[in-house]
Amino acid sequence: MKNLNFEQSLKKLEKIVKTLENGVDELDAIVRLFEEGSQLAKYCSEKLEKVETKIEILNDKLQQKEA
Repeated sequence: MKNLNFEQSLKKLEKIVKTLENGVDELDAIVRLFEEGSQLAKYCSEKLEKVETKIEILNDKLQQKEA
C-alpha cells in the first residue's frame, strides 16, 4: 500500500478479493491477502470519509454564499 492513491488501492483490493474468491490453497497466503485487503479497505474507507467531509464543507459554503 506504499504510495498508492485511492484508485490504485481500490484496484488492488478488487484483485485480492477475486483471488480469495477463486480459492487459495495455502493458509499463510490467505492470511497475508486478508491482512493486506483489510488494510486497503481501511485506507479506502478513510479516504472516502475525508472526501465526503470536504464535499459537505464546500456545499455548506456554497449554500451560505447563495443565501
